[in-house]
Amino acid sequence: MNGAAALDRIRIVLSRTSHPGNIGAAARAMKTMGLSKLWLVAPQEHPSREAWARASGAIDILDAAQVVPRLEDALAGTVLAAALTARRRELSLPRMHAREAATELLRHCAAGEVALVFGNETSGLTNEEVALCGMPVSIPANPEYSSLNLGAAVQLLCYELRMAALAPQPPADPLPAPATHDEVEGFFAHLERVSTQSGFHDPANPKRLLPRLRRLFGRARLEREEVSILRGLLTSVERKVD
Repeated sequence: MNGAAALDRIRIVLSRTSHPGNIGAAARAMKTMGLSKLWLVAPQEHPSREAWARASGAIDILDAAQVVPRLEDALAGTVLAAALTARRRELSLPRMHAREAATELLRHCAAGEVALVFGNETSGLTNEEVALCGMPVSIPANPEYSSLNLGAAVQLLCYELRMAALAPQPPADPLPAPATHDEVEGFFAHLERVSTQSGFHDPANPKRLLPRLRRLFGRARLEREEVSILRGLLTSVERKVD
């Protein structure tokens, strides 16, 4: 897959954006680097004249933006989602630096659409939002002053994605068919249901079981066939429990 085609398969997702100007700045950052798919999760204000002004010629990106109420909706159908997060989180997968993450996202574009998720300007992404993504990402900024505004963060990541797309691609073995976000979430819902029915998981006293299971399977980057095998196993257990 050539670089332009790969960039067309990348969704930039802004979750719960509070300042409309940052949406415009993100659209401008995307267009300068050849990305076009913008998704907005429950923005505080959209559309907005301030966003149009900050977009500076990238109005087409704003006009085509998909607006959805939940992050799950923005990730539907993707084969890999990366979450930009500045802080370490308990029970999270290991973080990748932006350059390394860009290469990994581009590699998965051959199998389908991928997403890069940015959080609210003040609070960032919640633990639950990060858990929905298979790859936490960080920008290796100055540890003594690591504050970046949303538009700058989007620009940096879009630049890394473009550089990865333009770099010569060595021959590689075909990527096994990865499970989509929907398939993985269906598996986790099935796993929670069977764990509860069997008595292994007590919702009243969960002891962080489910986040640990998410981390365990998240490290594996489940393939579609593997999800089918695991769900078949769960269905067999479910019948025994019933």
